[in-house]
Amino acid sequence: MEIGIDSFAAADPAARGDAASASRKLRELVDEIELADRVGLDVVGIGEHHRIDFLDSAPPVILAAAASRTKRIRLASAVTVLSAADPVRVFQQFATLDLLSAGRAEMVVGRGSFVESFPLFGLKLEDYDDLFAENLDLLLTIRDNEHVRWSGKHRAALTGQGVYPRPLQDKLPIWLGVGGTEQSFVRAGTLGLPLMVAIIGGEPRRFRALVDLYWEAGRRAGFAREHLKVGVHALGYVADTTDEAIADFFPGYARAFTEIGRERGWPPVTRLQFDRLRGPHGALIVGGPEDVADKVLEYADDLGGISRLSFQMSVAALPHEKLMRAIELLGTRVAPLVREATAVV
Repeated sequence: MEIGIDSFAAADPAARGDAASASRKLRELVDEIELADRVGLDVVGIGEHHRIDFLDSAPPVILAAAASRTKRIRLASAVTVLSAADPVRVFQQFATLDLLSAGRAEMVVGRGSFVESFPLFGLKLEDYDDLFAENLDLLLTIRDNEHVRWSGKHRAALTGQGVYPRPLQDKLPIWLGVGGTEQSFVRAGTLGLPLMVAIIGGEPRRFRALVDLYWEAGRRAGFAREHLKVGVHALGYVADTTDEAIADFFPGYARAFTEIGRERGWPPVTRLQFDRLRGPHGALIVGGPEDVADKVLEYADDLGGISRLSFQMSVAALPHEKLMRAIELLGTRVAPLVREATAVV
């Protein structure tokens, strides 16, 4: 199983909108990715948001900076908000990243969980899913064809134009990022795309039926089981001890989700809710190295096997030094335990 980290490049809550703070946070993020590469993590993903509380509106730029400082780690989006993007430009950006990184670029594409990008780019929110389906079709067409003939409802047709540059990888990896709708899981299986499931609350085992829909849709579309992959984007954090991890992570986690809750009508986050989510069947993966490794293996068991799990730690707005230590522990303690337990004999 691959182990990685995802980041939304969270701004310092006390200095949102401050350019000097934003510059420091982004440079620290590249340092964190460099360390992840050095300690043997498999992948890093950068999200995409267009809000004052995040600094990740241009993921390919961040990933390109990381490409120059790393050698092995895969460089992915987490996710590219494809409903609000031009698939031609998205492909060009990630193909360029693939060339710069010597074949390490990946995309995870999805619809996103925030809607600020729609008015920002002059799009209608009611076209949310229609835009995504159309843009995904065009993106996959571009990936498979140097010269593209395509037409749709929301974008000017392509009549044989070449899309350049082409990536180093023969087929640039494109994962489908999903939340909890049956349609999204079936779509990924029908298209034969690897599936990235965002699990940020509740119990991971409730996604098992949806993952099974993915496998079945892929089988019906003629894809062999080994062609399909399931990954998980999970909220988590590791420290030297479980008590330390809880003390570090809870305050920032509670603040972030309480702020989001004000927008969406959720009640404030309580410590009791956090403890339940951190429990044996909850979605949060927060603890010392052994506890975290055990929870990753529980995720795999609950979902019937997964190929990748990426930790989203930036939601808690932790200090750079804490994140660096967590990345070191993920690479040197957690990942070896997980790989040993999941190795095929």
